[in-house]
Amino acid sequence: REHRVSKSLKNHANLNAFLATPRLAMLLYNGSGSAPTGVPVWFDWDNQVVRMFAGRNSPKVTHLREDPNISVLVTNLIGEAEGWVAFDGSVTLGEYTTEEWTTLIDRMAPRYWDLSDQYHAKTIEQWREMPKAFISLKLRPTKIRSGA
Repeated sequence: REHRVSKSLKNHANLNAFLATPRLAMLLYNGSGSAPTGVPVWFDWDNQVVRMFAGRNSPKVTHLREDPNISVLVTNLIGEAEGWVAFDGSVTLGEYTTEEWTTLIDRMAPRYWDLSDQYHAKTIEQWREMPKAFISLKLRPTKIRSGA
């Protein structure tokens, strides 16, 4: 796997700290238009695989089945030193077992939503009960780029 580390992220420890901070990622894929399509996604990185999910019937799933080549771009927060990480490769689509889905959503949800908010808590509770409504998106990147 090719990996270039930017000057701002300096090393793998800084890169992993950057990725451990709650951030949205942009999933970039070839959609139906002439330009690439980008959509925000929640992500989880374990130093090997970028894990994401999508609604089973979402347009991105249809396009990813046809062309699995993607880039996942994670950027700095407003007010933070400029930096970004991009993961490139071919995404694998799969099914969740109830246990896999519950583990992933329980790890990701508190990073992205305030679960003391009743609306968000109820939504996550509903999601937990319907793992078959979602598709697993796993990217084992062939290239990791970072810069600032």
